Amino acid sequence: MPKRHSLDVVIVGAGVVGAACAYYASRSGLSVAVVDRGSVAGGTTGAGEGNLLVSDKEAGPELDLALLSTRLWRELRSALPPEIEYEPKGGVVVAPDEAALSALRAFAEGQRGAGIEAHEVAADGLHDLEPHLTPGLAGAFHYPQDAQVQPARAAAELLRAAARHGARLHLGEEVTEILTGLDGAVRGIRTPRGELLAPAVVNAAGTWGGQLAGLAGTHLPVLPRRGFVLVTEPLPRVVRHKVYAADYIADVASGSAALQSSAVVEGTPSGPVLIGATRERVGFERTLSTEALRRLAGQAAALFPVLADVHAMRGYHGFRPYLPDHLPAIGPDPRVPGLHHACGHEGAGIGLAPATGLLVAAVLSGGRPALDLTPFRPERFDREGADR
Repeated sequence: MPKRHSLDVVIVGAGVVGAACAYYASRSGLSVAVVDRGSVAGGTTGAGEGNLLVSDKEAGPELDLALLSTRLWRELRSALPPEIEYEPKGGVVVAPDEAALSALRAFAEGQRGAGIEAHEVAADGLHDLEPHLTPGLAGAFHYPQDAQVQPARAAAELLRAAARHGARLHLGEEVTEILTGLDGAVRGIRTPRGELLAPAVVNAAGTWGGQLAGLAGTHLPVLPRRGFVLVTEPLPRVVRHKVYAADYIADVASGSAALQSSAVVEGTPSGPVLIGATRERVGFERTLSTEALRRLAGQAAALFPVLADVHAMRGYHGFRPYLPDHLPAIGPDPRVPGLHHACGHEGAGIGLAPATGLLVAAVLSGGRPALDLTPFRPERFDREGADR
């Protein structure tokens, strides 16, 4: 089996999280290889909407991660080409009735204490924000820090920038083994094309992160959570912000395996409107769900009646890498020295990618991470019953 160049780190996964890890690690002066069995953004990233959200996260570790990423995405907007389509459009979370508005008010109050801008909008002010919203809503909250990118282009441009710092990309190579020494520490990976030797391996394999952890002889309970998106024909800018119903927040936090759907509607620079979001745990089942698409279409039209007669050009789906406590695994794995994790972000991976990459790069280069990694430690699921 041929051995190829010796490296500081091998990153497994060429989605946006792996790309961000490669970007920040290579900028830190580390020699980096990125390996993926498919193409750039060929998994969850390529099936995402590009959400960069703080509005759906309660105060706590994930929101801290999102705020750090918000700052980093703003920096990346200048460092990367405009093709990533970074758009600081802001988010609007709407409440159908007074009970939902009161719940949003309490939710936003907790967020403000963590540094989030959240502005209540009365019912008579909604038309100024979104002229095509359905009448009769109780009110909303406006989150100016929410933003959007084109996820596949963002991953590609992060990898291209990493390559300028010396990172190497190995596509179409499936990792078949994580190599370890007699002491149990990582010493690289093996693919059908040979070995890549490095004292550190980063698991950025997304939905397949649990399988990669298994190759290293450890456990990470990543499960796929399927979601569908509808794409309309190109339209004038009828939706100005990322707009979603308040029940989306509860769906994100839910651990239910059943089909859940709550409208998330947004325009794009190229014209089509994207409509999400559904969630269900059905393994890697790829069958088209007409029920999921029907729900999305109906909920979007209920929010924006102007969309009722618009043609949907296509629907697509992907699999979010779900962990039971809804927090990603980030950082070194003490059970396998040299193994690091950067996966399990569920539907927030695109938004949280820069912060994840920065934190992983800090650990790899011997620096101090910008956030406490304790809430994201991968071994937290070793506690009996924690992954059930």
